[in-house]
Amino acid sequence: MTRQYPKAPVVGVGVVILRDDMVLLVQRAKDPGRLTWSLPGGAQELGETVFDAARREVREETGLDVTILGLVDVVDSIRRDAEGLIVYHYTLVDVAAESLFGEPQASSDAAACRWVRRARTDEFKLWTKTSEVIAAAFALRERLRKR
Repeated sequence: MTRQYPKAPVVGVGVVILRDDMVLLVQRAKDPGRLTWSLPGGAQELGETVFDAARREVREETGLDVTILGLVDVVDSIRRDAEGLIVYHYTLVDVAAESLFGEPQASSDAAACRWVRRARTDEFKLWTKTSEVIAAAFALRERLRKR
């Protein structure tokens, strides 16, 4: 399926990777969003579970292995051209994960990646929904720890 001017939404998986009080951000190497900072992730493949897609995308983009904590949110990213036609439509399934060791190395669709303290994520001009998903992932991890 073509991603630009698609006939149906593309299911994407975003991964909020946490380590202590930090989150891993990647700088996109390709459109949409080339050179903007976001979460690692990408398109789910046929026959692949959301969590398997999350682990695969993180490994491809950063070289890290992660432990999935759970589902955070589902959001839509829809971009239209000047005539109102849909250029991109992604349904993004965002999951929280932890990576307790190893240093990320940008590869695949990531131009760069770095650990960012939670209090400093606003310096990266993230999409509002991405900031909300990051906050929700930290809250999910806290709830899980209290169990």
